[in-house]
Amino acid sequence: MARIFITGSADGLGHLAAKSLIDLGHQVVLHARNAERGKQALEKVPGAEDVLIADLSSIAETRALAANANASGAFDVVIHNAGVYRVSGKSADGWPLIFAVNSLAPYILTCLMHKPERLIYLSSGMHLHGNPNVDDLSADTPITYSDTKLHDLMLSMAVTRKWAGVYSNAVDPGWVPTKMGGAGAPDNLKEGFATQVWLAVSNDAEATVSGEYFHHKKQAHYLAAAKDAALQEKFLSVCEGITGVRFGD
Repeated sequence: MARIFITGSADGLGHLAAKSLIDLGHQVVLHARNAERGKQALEKVPGAEDVLIADLSSIAETRALAANANASGAFDVVIHNAGVYRVSGKSADGWPLIFAVNSLAPYILTCLMHKPERLIYLSSGMHLHGNPNVDDLSADTPITYSDTKLHDLMLSMAVTRKWAGVYSNAVDPGWVPTKMGGAGAPDNLKEGFATQVWLAVSNDAEATVSGEYFHHKKQAHYLAAAKDAALQEKFLSVCEGITGVRFGD
């Protein structure tokens, strides 16, 4: 049995992955952005061990989430599922909300949580249109969803390069009919979370790898810049400068 933490698991793909993993006999801790959503998440997933609360757009709350997760005990797997798509405006820290939630939050949690055996980052096929250049990144820089999904892939691959013994992979769940994807999304909903579940707990040779990008349990094409160590280091450095959190060895 694995102990698994899933961000953004009050609804959508995170919620479905949590239910599937619990049905398989694993121990799952949920995450929600506020107490009311946390209560609803536990009601919808009654087999969950607990729910941790944090607004991932806040650097301080995300740091506190990492501390609370560590205090709850060791995790075998962390799935960085939380994300936003059509949002505008700035976080309390002054950064675009989409960048704060999609890019900075998984960076902070990766750095501050105890190393699990497996890390899974939700990316997207839209990362292929992302901009890998973070040299001029500022609070006023236009940042797209595609940019943030490329950041997630870069972070996943940086973990692979730096942390031997940790399986770190990124997933394109496809365009599936969730609240984020919309009711008219064409891809299969079950396939949208099946790869995360598989990477989290399978002992298949195809799943026990690191530094890969998956779509529907198959390795998929990704932007070559994501694997560029120099670009990864620039991204990590920018995140450290913004959050005050350093990526350790």
